[in-house]
Amino acid sequence: MPLTSGPKTQKELLLELEPVVEKEVNRHLTMAKEWFPHEYVPYSDGRTYSGVLGGEGWEPGDSKVSPESRDALLVNLLTEDNLPGYHAAIAWIMGKDGAWGFWVNRWTAEENRHGIVIRDYLTVTRALDPYVLERARMQHMQGGYEPDHGDSLLHGVSYVAFQELATRVSHRNTGKASGDPLCEQMMARVAADENLHMLFYRNVIAAAFEISPNEAMRACTDVVKNFQMPGYTIDNFLRKSVSIANAGIYDLRLHHDDVLAPILRQWGVFELEGLTDEGEKARQELSEFMVGLDAAAKRFEERREARRARQAARQA
Repeated sequence: MPLTSGPKTQKELLLELEPVVEKEVNRHLTMAKEWFPHEYVPYSDGRTYSGVLGGEGWEPGDSKVSPESRDALLVNLLTEDNLPGYHAAIAWIMGKDGAWGFWVNRWTAEENRHGIVIRDYLTVTRALDPYVLERARMQHMQGGYEPDHGDSLLHGVSYVAFQELATRVSHRNTGKASGDPLCEQMMARVAADENLHMLFYRNVIAAAFEISPNEAMRACTDVVKNFQMPGYTIDNFLRKSVSIANAGIYDLRLHHDDVLAPILRQWGVFELEGLTDEGEKARQELSEFMVGLDAAAKRFEERREARRARQAARQA
């Protein structure tokens, strides 16, 4: 597609990107593998809980997963639970017709499996207190979901490109940290879906950089500078995110090196030519932010290593 410098309306962007979306939908369908949540849940290990059926109450010792992974599993599941809000958000900006509409529904159907399999696994294996989990779900979902990027197509698709990769990294590392081979296998399967979703959104924005480079650059910069995981409204999210970062499941270094940098490199944002003054301004903001984030990641790593050294000394 030829480079064009003029700003485009939402309708123009939807129409011009539709052939790309159709191509990406077809690519996705050839790569996606059918899988079934029930195959990853050891139902024979389950026991009736206390309550209506008079089973056994949950105890911390019931859990097979590591303490480091429990906050991550809770946050990951509650994030997946808010799927109705995410569906409404992307349907609003992408529409319900044509290739865009097909993708909205296909993506939603695939994402729904993630909440199903994680919840069933956590419940059957007694990895988390089911009362705590359900109360947290109710509180989180009652808060709804409101995207920070409003109804901007380019902001919205840029956001989910980064968010899907961030979720893939978080899910994969949560499984590795769990200490349970079955949990690791399950989270790897979920992460594989997230990776395919990231590829779809990443490739759509790559095309947007060709047809509307300045608007794409601004959207990319705004999203990177203001990025928050969709579960940031979860109760005590800050404390949980610190716990997750200290465990090395998802931290600033991973966010910079494994999420932001690879996608920005794929889009070639720092090599793109022909930007207007506004586009160049957005790119400069992005460059400065990435430098600052890299420095912040280094400081966090140094503090974490110092804490670990002090803990090891006390235990010696």
